[in-house]
Amino acid sequence: MSLDDRKLEVLRAIVEDYVKTREPVGSKALVERHQLGVSSATVRNDMAVLEEEGYIRQPHTSAGRVPTDAGYRLFVDRLTRIKPLSPAERRAIERFMVGVVDLDDVVHRTVRLLAQLTRQVAVVQYPSLSRSAVRHLELVPISTTRLMLVMITDTGRVEQRLVEMPGPVADGDVWELRRRVNEKLAGQKLADTPPLVQKLVDECAPERRGDMVCLATVLLETLVERSEERLALAGTANLTRGGVLDFQGTLRPVLEALEEEVILLKLIGDLEPRTTRVRIGDENEIDNLRSASVVSTGYGPGATIVGGLGVLGPTRMDYPGTIATVRAVARYLGDLLAQN
Repeated sequence: MSLDDRKLEVLRAIVEDYVKTREPVGSKALVERHQLGVSSATVRNDMAVLEEEGYIRQPHTSAGRVPTDAGYRLFVDRLTRIKPLSPAERRAIERFMVGVVDLDDVVHRTVRLLAQLTRQVAVVQYPSLSRSAVRHLELVPISTTRLMLVMITDTGRVEQRLVEMPGPVADGDVWELRRRVNEKLAGQKLADTPPLVQKLVDECAPERRGDMVCLATVLLETLVERSEERLALAGTANLTRGGVLDFQGTLRPVLEALEEEVILLKLIGDLEPRTTRVRIGDENEIDNLRSASVVSTGYGPGATIVGGLGVLGPTRMDYPGTIATVRAVARYLGDLLAQN
């Protein structure tokens, strides 16, 4: 059954009131609080249809109605008016990011800001190495036979590895190795580097090939095999704001899920550019999060996505405000990476 505009307005009013008050919503309260233009009896009839269609439910016999996951989904897809950030919220984002010193600082400030603005649990993925390009490779002599390889990516990630050389290496040879690897690899996507590293070995003079083979082995480990992703988490205490009833009586499954990085990466990873994803209740693939909602998006310089960020909270969430904040913070983070 398709719902007419009035029933959709009734559903919107129920969602907005329930999110605000945490109390089941009755027809009398709806008529008093909202300009619906109809009687309480008409609203009761509309609510009966919404309940029959599975968009609202009655938590106990004497109560009003609360939205179901399907009701929240319809609200997000058809009824949500994205709230623009207030000037105060925009200023808060700008102030929070003033004076950042490195990528760790950027990520940790971002995740704290997102948790504070949305009052939910916030998750930010560090820029993924698989989506990054080489900005610079530095070779630092530690001793005559040991070098420190430092890789800096275009997204600010820094990775370090020790290289054990087969014999003493003169400063001039270190300089030449540094020049050659940067000439071949700087600006290249990490995923595209393995054949280029092999070319470094193939094109090397025979007397220096042993050094280049050792360096190439560590280069491949750094550029390709280092697959783990890093995350930052903030605002776990926000889960308790609405009480355990927001999470079907227990927070334990949600807290257990938040301890698993693989789960968190699933929640906020693999997003298309300029896409905001909202998963509500049973739409979550992870059983422990069936009582939660997740709003996530990708971020990066320009149209390039290098990582994901998002928030997790109860299904009784301020979706318009949360979606707007997640998008704004992602956009600001992308601009920051582009500038630096």
